[in-house]
Amino acid sequence: MTLKVIAFDADDTLFVNEPYFQETEHKFCALMSDYLSKQGLSQELFKTEIQNLDLYGYGIKGYTLSMIEAAMKISNNTISIEIIAKIIEYGKELLQKPIELLDGVEETLKALQGKYKLIVATKGDLKDQQSKLHRSGLGHYFHHIEVMSDKQELNYTKLLSRLEVNPNEFFMIGNSLKSDILPVLAIGGYAVHIPFHTTWEHEKISHNVEHENFKTLDKIKDVLPILLNN
Repeated sequence: MTLKVIAFDADDTLFVNEPYFQETEHKFCALMSDYLSKQGLSQELFKTEIQNLDLYGYGIKGYTLSMIEAAMKISNNTISIEIIAKIIEYGKELLQKPIELLDGVEETLKALQGKYKLIVATKGDLKDQQSKLHRSGLGHYFHHIEVMSDKQELNYTKLLSRLEVNPNEFFMIGNSLKSDILPVLAIGGYAVHIPFHTTWEHEKISHNVEHENFKTLDKIKDVLPILLNN
C-alpha cells in the first residue's frame, strides 16, 4: 500500500452515537404508547425518517422533525402541543449528549499523527458534528474534517479529488459496512470495518463483504500494526 490519507468515520467509530438515538426512540415510544405498540411506533418512525432523508439529510435535527411528523401521522393530527414540545426537548437533549470516546481511539490517533494525513469523513448535521469533534478533544489530530451529505461512491470520489489523492492512497476506518466500507472499496480504496455493538437499521446490509482491500478488526487500535508497518 502507498497510503497518504487515513479517514475515520465519527459516530460509533470515534465516539458513542447510536445508543443515544435508541434511548430517544424508547422515550418517543413511551410518549406515544396510547396509539400503537412499541414495535408499531418504531416502524412508523423509521419509515418517516427514511422518507425524509432526501429532504433533511442525516442528523439530529432531521430526526427530531421526523419524530414530530410521525407523531402527527400516528395520532391522525390529534397530538397536543405539549407532546410536540416534549419531542423538541428530546431533540435538544440529543444535541447535548456527552461525548464518550471509544476504547483505543486517542491512542490510535496519537500513533498515526505525523505519519499520515488524518481526516474525519462522516455524515450528519454540520454544526452538530463540528460541535461533537470540538467537545471530544480530538480535533487537533485531524488535517481535514468532511461532513458529507451522504456516503456514496460519488461523495468519496469528490472528497479524494479535494484532497488530491488517488483511491489507492486512501484508507477508510468505520463501523458501517454500507457507508464506510462498500463505497470506498468500489472506487479502489482500502477499508477497515470496526463493528459497533449496535447499528442503525438503515446502515445494515444482508451480505458478507469479501475484498482484497478489506479487513474486519475487533478494535480500532488493531489498525496500528497494518498502518505502522506499511
